[in-house]
Amino acid sequence: MKIDPIINPLDKLPEILKNDLDQNLCTCNDVLKMDIINAIANGARTVEDVKNKTYATNGIGCCTRQVERLIECLCSE
Repeated sequence: MKIDPIINPLDKLPEILKNDLDQNLCTCNDVLKMDIINAIANGARTVEDVKNKTYATNGIGCCTRQVERLIECLCSE
């Protein structure tokens, strides 16, 4: 099954997740929240995919749950 690319990923996020887009979500590797959103919008469907594209979650993993939440929101039908 082919998944259509996300036109504007921010349209799929609840308001609370639209905060701090220009701040690091992954502090270990200085990965901006918007970079993670863009990775998901461009095909990352798992935490491992996001890690491979952005290095987020590649430190101690404290951002893993937040990355999972973004994937849930952005990849839902």
